[in-house]
Amino acid sequence: MTRDLSTRILHADRAAGIEHGATHKPLHIATGYGYERAEDLVSVFQGDKSGYVYGRQGNPTTAALEAKVTLMEEAVGTVSFASGMAAIISTMVALLKKGDHVVASRFLFGNTASWFNTLSQMGCEVTLVDATEAKNVEAALRPETRMVFVETIANPRTQVADLAGIGKVCQARGIVYIVDNTLTTPQLFRPKSVGASLVIHSLSKGICGHGNALGGSVSDTGLFDWDQYVNLYPNYRKGPPTAWGLLQIRKKGLRDLGGTLSSEHGHRIAAGAETLGLRMERTNANALALARFLEQQPLVRKVHYPGLASHAQHARASELFSGFGGLLSFETVDGVSPVALLNELQLVIKSSHLGDNRTLALPAALTIFWEMGQEMRQSMDIAESLVRVSLGIEATQDLLDDFAQALAKLNK
Repeated sequence: MTRDLSTRILHADRAAGIEHGATHKPLHIATGYGYERAEDLVSVFQGDKSGYVYGRQGNPTTAALEAKVTLMEEAVGTVSFASGMAAIISTMVALLKKGDHVVASRFLFGNTASWFNTLSQMGCEVTLVDATEAKNVEAALRPETRMVFVETIANPRTQVADLAGIGKVCQARGIVYIVDNTLTTPQLFRPKSVGASLVIHSLSKGICGHGNALGGSVSDTGLFDWDQYVNLYPNYRKGPPTAWGLLQIRKKGLRDLGGTLSSEHGHRIAAGAETLGLRMERTNANALALARFLEQQPLVRKVHYPGLASHAQHARASELFSGFGGLLSFETVDGVSPVALLNELQLVIKSSHLGDNRTLALPAALTIFWEMGQEMRQSMDIAESLVRVSLGIEATQDLLDDFAQALAKLNK
């Protein structure tokens, strides 16, 4: 019997067996793990036997979350981290070497863009391109290109990368294709369908949903031939090749860098994931309703949301995704301060987070993209008046009323 994703997430822990018949995987807070026989400890350390050796490399609670993410992404395995940025950085540190080249979208989350700037100073060259066209990615490839990195929907301008086209390019060249699926979540899209090698998540966002835990993950879709990857260490070429990439990420990324997901946060994220389908249905509906409302407002210059027919990649988003996500952004007209507008909102929280049950908003250029400077913001099409809104699960009319009263006050 084939069951819906929401049902399978709800019962994933029980399917794997839970201590004492509990309905949720319990918290495991031990730092170390002991074995009756020294030979067993040696086998676990050397990767010949499954088990736990030290809390920095994971525990049964975070392993249960990893199993849920693997299920959601239809992957072969997942490694969890303390945050989405820890997942991105650990993955690249584990798989790249000095002299390697990376191609990435120029429409990126601010901290990811900052990381690529740091990576370029560590001996790996990074080329940023307009990833809404696969031909731009292909033109940037070199013999030393090891990976391509894109987001499904860019934060905050909502550009949608040519995900399928880039996937074909990477598969033809044997290049690791990394897709950050944070804004769509597996409920709306699975990057495996476009040939992604690895899928990144900031679990803190939509999958957790409650704004009470930090976490990140990288999942291997099983589509990449790790036997052909030149940067794999001989020690990690053990067992089936589909496991080699994640094994190196767990050892050289998670173990060596130490960005470990705590069992408490892993437990909260796993519980939050159980309502992903319900929450995404409401946040998608709220985002589309607000986007349509804002398009009609005289104080709003432009609305950016893939669910609008006016969006440059609306047709692509409609084809790839089962929904358009809970994030939108809009630009105010000249003379209308985004800060002034936000200050008039009564229900919406002024906050830098996203993917929460509550609706959050901020002036993007003045906060999360301030450090990079105006020139870099312009290259990412981020207007100085841009307001980013992450929709929650409030009643739709309440949100529309809040924006209506705020705009009315400014219009006077």
